[in-house]
Amino acid sequence: MTDLNRCPWCGNDELYVKYHDEEWGVPVHDDKKHFEFLVLESAQAGLSWITILRKRENYRKAYDGFDPVRVAQYDEKKIEELMQDPGIIRNRRKIEASINNARCFLKIREEFGSFDNYIWSFVDNKPVKNHWTDISQLPARSELSDRVSRDLKARGFSFLGSVIIYSHLQATGLINDHLISCFRYENP
Repeated sequence: MTDLNRCPWCGNDELYVKYHDEEWGVPVHDDKKHFEFLVLESAQAGLSWITILRKRENYRKAYDGFDPVRVAQYDEKKIEELMQDPGIIRNRRKIEASINNARCFLKIREEFGSFDNYIWSFVDNKPVKNHWTDISQLPARSELSDRVSRDLKARGFSFLGSVIIYSHLQATGLINDHLISCFRYENP
């Protein structure tokens, strides 16, 4: 690890630092990556993000590379298989929500051409750049995440409240919440 000035939330954990330096806040324009983050962030509810990062590769295998078309076809047999997989969070409600959300995700793709078109329309295709100087200033949710969450819920999504959606917006670069002192602030 280098001595670059980073957002303090990633600490010194190599996996967390790599995630901060290479992914967090980088604008995503790939539907599969959006779906991956929706599944992972929903699984994270009530847990730490590092717990989910450590299970990410297991999730990729268990969820067919986060292919929403395949996940949308999961049945009760697959749910039971996932419930037995120690490599993921074995919470039935979260697993069922991920399958439901895959189906809803595909409906959005049909309507908007891509999930990416849909989600980026909330910010007029331009990242929101915040100007935080201290980690304590970062909110857990915002008016934007409230609006996106409400719209997703109206479209049938579950387990994606405003806090989870705020995390999604941060992770996928719709919101730049790097501190202004962070080396990634100007160029996430």
